[in-house]
Amino acid sequence: MPRTTRIYCVSTLYGAATLAAAIDSDCFDDEDRSLLLVFNNSATPETTTPVDEMPGFEPLRAHFDEVLSWNEAISPFHPGAWVPRADDVPLFERYLRLLWGLGDDRVELVVESIQVAPALTVAQLFTDAPVHVYADGLMSYGPTRNKIDPLVGTRVRRLLHLDLVPGLTPRLLTEFDVPAEVVPTEAFLKVLGELTASVTDLPVLPAESALLLGQYLSALGILSPEEEEDLHVRMMRGAVERGHRAIVFKPHPTAPARYSRALEAEAAQLGVDLTVLDVPVLAEVLFEKVPPALVVGCFSTALFTASAFYGLTVARVGTEMLLDRLTPFQNSNRVPVVLADALIPDLEGRKGEAPVDAGSLDGLLDALSYTMQSQIYPSLRPRAERYLSKHLTPRTKRYFRRRRLTSLGLPGGIPERLAFIPRNSTARRVVRRARALKKAVGR
Repeated sequence: MPRTTRIYCVSTLYGAATLAAAIDSDCFDDEDRSLLLVFNNSATPETTTPVDEMPGFEPLRAHFDEVLSWNEAISPFHPGAWVPRADDVPLFERYLRLLWGLGDDRVELVVESIQVAPALTVAQLFTDAPVHVYADGLMSYGPTRNKIDPLVGTRVRRLLHLDLVPGLTPRLLTEFDVPAEVVPTEAFLKVLGELTASVTDLPVLPAESALLLGQYLSALGILSPEEEEDLHVRMMRGAVERGHRAIVFKPHPTAPARYSRALEAEAAQLGVDLTVLDVPVLAEVLFEKVPPALVVGCFSTALFTASAFYGLTVARVGTEMLLDRLTPFQNSNRVPVVLADALIPDLEGRKGEAPVDAGSLDGLLDALSYTMQSQIYPSLRPRAERYLSKHLTPRTKRYFRRRRLTSLGLPGGIPERLAFIPRNSTARRVVRRARALKKAVGR
């Protein structure tokens, strides 16, 4: 009988910690050989630190027999862009088996983000390998972003995820009836504790500080660099208004240095103590070493880790703007933004910003999943209709676009008998004349 080799694929330290916790919790059957395959998906992998070289990785290395690099295996191609031609799949599978010493091993895969390369590419190369998917963050609570080939989707055995939103079940891959399985929080915290203990080069951070989390949203094309700088400034001002005089800013590892300089200038004006953390560590390391009094972000997964796992006070800023900016409507970042907007208190304390009732959260995600991916999840339509007819309030309307609801014939859209108006030239001319008259009267 051939030996079993399980290949665990990671692109982030957070994901590697999740896998280590799953292994420690006996979420996987015993294998003969375990390989950790590292993806570096950054825009310029040559200039960024891969997962296995980041501070805190060493305690995770012991969970695997060997660490491999996907980037080296497919060089000079980029992991996020390279997909082999269908005719070349057998050739590349033989190449990888030779390169990694797999021989005739029975291969199992553990991947994240199976909808896209490089995880999808690896799954397509090992055509008969069973697949386990794990969630590295909040996107798993939403729908599968792309329609997956059944030759891949039907091989997925389960979805492993952290209980970041207690009681909420992921929608990812439910079109293939893939069951969700929680990775025990205690095991994850134990791994993070070991990871934190191995990080020795952190600067001295002030106690009881406010921690600001940068995400580099301009790199995703969601905000302009200037808007993202302004978002960080809003985070600082909001924290200062809450009485915090010591601020720690954790920029995204690939964010430009000018983001820090903009905050330094603002800190000087406000007269507060600012520490910019330039060591590429997980935010959870800070939660462990020097727990902040307040954690501020936009829609970072770390906000939920801080709240659900460490009991820290959290606040969000900028989510409403992002909900308007995310395009297309199917953008998979929409679900994390909605969860942050719905569940985390607003830093700036605006009226009508109370958290959404947790009891309606399942209905909200059903409706959101259907409106984002109606062709993949047609069975969710009755639930979407039920939620939208009862819970579409001024607080929740921002999560749905009227044009989208109209095109799907859902509650909250323009009634069918009025749907012709936007396309009617006479109606548009009347509206323009009415607006002109209103302005004239106003003068």
